Amino acid sequence: MDANPHPISIPPSYESLPVTDIKLNHHPPNSPTATPILIVTLNRPEKHNAYTQAMSRSLERVFRTVDIDDRVKVVLLTGAGKTFCAGADLDIGFSGAKQIDPEVYRDSGGRIALAIHRCRKPTIAAMQGSAVGVGMTMTLPAAIRIAHTTSKYGFVFARRGITMESCSSYFLPRLIGHARAMYLVTTGGVFPPTSSHFGPLFAETFAEKEAILTRGMEIANDIAESTSSLAGALNRGLMWRGPDSPEETHLLESKVLYHMFRGRDQKEGVGAFLEKRKPEFRETLKEDAPQEYPWWSEVDIEPKTKGESKL
Repeated sequence: MDANPHPISIPPSYESLPVTDIKLNHHPPNSPTATPILIVTLNRPEKHNAYTQAMSRSLERVFRTVDIDDRVKVVLLTGAGKTFCAGADLDIGFSGAKQIDPEVYRDSGGRIALAIHRCRKPTIAAMQGSAVGVGMTMTLPAAIRIAHTTSKYGFVFARRGITMESCSSYFLPRLIGHARAMYLVTTGGVFPPTSSHFGPLFAETFAEKEAILTRGMEIANDIAESTSSLAGALNRGLMWRGPDSPEETHLLESKVLYHMFRGRDQKEGVGAFLEKRKPEFRETLKEDAPQEYPWWSEVDIEPKTKGESKL
């Protein structure tokens, strides 16, 4: 659920959406309207896709829109050229270095991470080249990461004199464990994706860069054609937004599962399996979510205006 107050307008085609420093494509290509797979490409190849504030605003807008667009089932995030993302554009500098009220400052990388995390459609990060800093942290909320075997990846913050961002101090240790995360951020080193320091962070790696986008598309197609968007969103919510104890988790899962047992997607999923055909799942979060959803309280990240209560 999105606490951002700015209105969202769903475009007929994402390819016509005005964005900066990224490129949007439907798959299959040349479709006049949105398709189940949206390809989001970081598009500053001459700058190794270095991160900018304009890129941040564009990414946040896209993921907030996809969240409520039932036509889109999966987002494939990749980069143009040889590098996935070289981190912040150091020729421009860090936005936090500007003199502003620290109470209203919000890390723009964190806004992207939250937009991807809050987007109830899964993101596959097809990281076709090296990535450091925000180029790494923006992918942590993704469901799946695929990397290039001989490229280098790292969390280099200590080597730039800054600290973790993009909610990475939340996501990284939960994905790979505190010991590995501590090593990576303490050394600030860069390593190939097969390094033991990353643990299970990358689902798959490939020696050929071209194979990364191809494999990402294969996985995206399989998800879009074979899984229930409603069940997938609820499964990810149960893991990321679940209770703290196994007993509370049992109670929540039981309520959600009971609701799903009675749904159309369950009947369709079982029927398709027995009839040996592709399922046609149609349930959506907007129309078919269990009454418990969302079972958490969303935190409003928007800065407060003067005179407005912070409670």
